[in-house]
Amino acid sequence: MTTSVMSSTASIVPATDRYSLVLSTEPERRLAAQRLRYDVFASEPGFAIPTDTDGLDADRFDEFCDHLLVRDQWTDTFVGCYRMLPPPAAVAAGGYYTATEFDIAALDPVGMNIVEMGRAAVHPDHRSGSVLGLMWAGILHYLDVTGYAWVMGCVSVPMQSAPGEPIGANVRSVRDRLLDRHATPLDRRVRPYAPVVVDGVDLVDIAPAKRTSMPPLMNGYLRLGASICGEPAHDPEFGVADFVALLGLHEANTRYLDRLRSAATTFESGVR
Repeated sequence: MTTSVMSSTASIVPATDRYSLVLSTEPERRLAAQRLRYDVFASEPGFAIPTDTDGLDADRFDEFCDHLLVRDQWTDTFVGCYRMLPPPAAVAAGGYYTATEFDIAALDPVGMNIVEMGRAAVHPDHRSGSVLGLMWAGILHYLDVTGYAWVMGCVSVPMQSAPGEPIGANVRSVRDRLLDRHATPLDRRVRPYAPVVVDGVDLVDIAPAKRTSMPPLMNGYLRLGASICGEPAHDPEFGVADFVALLGLHEANTRYLDRLRSAATTFESGVR
C-alpha cells in the first residue's frame, strides 16, 4: 500500500544461522502471515477462531500493515509473525484496530505518532524465546528506521481458566497485577466498548486465579517498560480478553532496549 512506510518489496534481514526476518507489504507475504496466524490461533488452548475462513486469519487492516515474519532457514517455513500499522496507514484504514474495541481518544494516537502492533503469532515448536526476541528486535529496528517513538497493541489473555476455577479467573488475576504494578496515568486510560462480563458477572466480581498465568507477549511488553491502559475488552470471537499496552521509547527499559538495538544492528549488517 502507498500508505505503508515500507516499500512493497520484501526486505529480508539475516539474523541467525537458523532464523531470518522478513519485512514486507507484498500480498504473498501477507497471505503467509494470515495462514500462520490461523494455524497458531486455531491450535492455541483457550482461543476460539472462526472455522469458515479458508484457513486464514484476516481482517480489513492487513492490507494497510507492514508485516514482519520470521523464517526458519532449516525448513524454509515461516514460524513467527507480527504486523505494524503506522499513523499514515491507520488514517487510510479508517483508524486503528484497537479503536474497534476501545475508546482510545485519551491516547491521541496520530498526534503521539503511535505504531500499532498486533496479531502476534509464534509456532508452538519455536517458542524457546529466540523467535519472539527476534521479532521484538525487528520491531525496534522498524521504529528506529521510521522515526516513530510510540507503540501500542492489544495483548490477548484467554478467558479459559485452570480446572476448578471459574471462567475469567486468570483474566481477573492478570488484570489485578497489571493495574496494580503497570497501569498508565489516568489521562492515558482507554475505555473498552465491551467490558469483560461472564454470565452477568463483572470481571471485578470474579474470584482471581490462585496462580497468575501471564502471556509471553505481555511479559515482553512489560520487560520493555510498557504500561497498561486500563480495563480489558472482551473479544468473544476469539474467546479472549484484550488489554491495551502502550510503550514510549523514551520511557522504556534502556538496558533491554540496548540489547535489542544491538541485535537489530546485527540483523541489518548481517554480522554475527
